[in-house]
Amino acid sequence: MGQAAELLGVQPAFLRSLDAGDVLRPHRTSGGHRRYSRRQLSIAARLRTLFDEGHTLTSAHRIVTLEDELAGAGRELRAAQSDLDDRSDELAQTRSDLREAEAHIADLTRRLNSRPSS
Repeated sequence: MGQAAELLGVQPAFLRSLDAGDVLRPHRTSGGHRRYSRRQLSIAARLRTLFDEGHTLTSAHRIVTLEDELAGAGRELRAAQSDLDDRSDELAQTRSDLREAEAHIADLTRRLNSRPSS
């Protein structure tokens, strides 16, 4: 935890308060030492910025949670747009295939109708 606090430029008590407030749950070693992931360190840095801006732990946690949800929704939206683009391309190809089939049927119908009757 000391290294994490030093890396973030905060006191270890700050990180302990995030753990105690159920904002961050670092992995614990068998010796009980806190181990933070890069993502958790990024969240802790964002929380520190929000604290410096005057937010409480509760409001800072809510802001970070909403930011994460918004980022997730953005990723889902981009994936859905990509899927829609792919389906749009497939639909355009299907329409093209259908037009070709209709033209072929019309040609066959013309040929059939132009045959002399026996």
